[in-house]
Amino acid sequence: LIPAPSIVRYNPSSMSEETSTATPAPQSAAAGPMSLSSVVVHPLVLLSVVDHYNRVARDTRKRVVGVLLGSTHRGVVDVTNSFAVPFEEDLKNPSVWFLDHNYLENMFNMFRKVAAKERIVGFYSSGPKIKANDLKINELLGRFCKEPVFVIIDVRPNQEELPTTAYKAVEEVEQEGKEIKKTFKHLPSTVGALEAEEVGVEHLLRDINDPTVSTVASRIKSKIDGLSALKEKLTEMKAYLEAVLAGTLPVNQQIMYNLQSIFNLLPNLNVSSLVSAMMVKTNDMHVVIYLSSLIRSVVALHDLVQNRVEYNKEEGEGEEKKEEPKKEEKVMVKRKKEEEKK
Repeated sequence: LIPAPSIVRYNPSSMSEETSTATPAPQSAAAGPMSLSSVVVHPLVLLSVVDHYNRVARDTRKRVVGVLLGSTHRGVVDVTNSFAVPFEEDLKNPSVWFLDHNYLENMFNMFRKVAAKERIVGFYSSGPKIKANDLKINELLGRFCKEPVFVIIDVRPNQEELPTTAYKAVEEVEQEGKEIKKTFKHLPSTVGALEAEEVGVEHLLRDINDPTVSTVASRIKSKIDGLSALKEKLTEMKAYLEAVLAGTLPVNQQIMYNLQSIFNLLPNLNVSSLVSAMMVKTNDMHVVIYLSSLIRSVVALHDLVQNRVEYNKEEGEGEEKKEEPKKEEKVMVKRKKEEEKK
């Protein structure tokens, strides 16, 4: 299961540069003991991809492609920066596509002048799925790094799960005697940030969040989003198991092992002590929520009554001030009448 979107803080001091120069290199996924194991994407990359998509392909069926920059250490790819690349493809004919690799080389040379430690580690696409040309783009990026990673960054705002999906190219033999084919293998991906990046993201979210929404409402919305993402994953697991039973998909022992581990971690709700403990905990939480609602209502009514009293008081003082000139006028009129009579 993919975890809920979160930012993981880590210490970059242990990261050391482990990338190759821009020379042709073999694309074997199992070359050497330091095969890629996971990908860490920084928030700056996500913001850059969203900006690239909004400028180029918003409200269209097109996708955007760019280059990922960063470093690799002990099989972990740390993606810290990125830049867009001119890319076009024919939606009707997937074999027709264009990527300006001269622009790519010029941009990379300029980025090296600013951040010498950053190297090309792969490429990104707005997806949301793998396309036929991605393997060809992966071969093109093989000129700049030994083992490029492919990260699909989903820019759709209605998605509630982690927006990054990482892959690496591997060689597979379907049957003996047939040629070797390349395909993409999934890599675990997370969103990681340095302390300075966390501060920037918090300030950005502070401007986006609606101040009229209470903290309780935002927490409930987060819970709902997490449950919706869990429901999607369970539906995906169900579809896979049904396809395996129908014979349309082969059995993957690694997936079955992960599913069995998930089921083993589920609590046994048939135990009476666990059921009673959960009920007590739930009731305690509901009592706190109920009391909080009552206190909030009483405070709101008190403020309303106090505001009404102050308003009436100010209104009465204003009417008294208006009546004072009228009384003085009446007194003056009486005096004039008395003088005329005399």
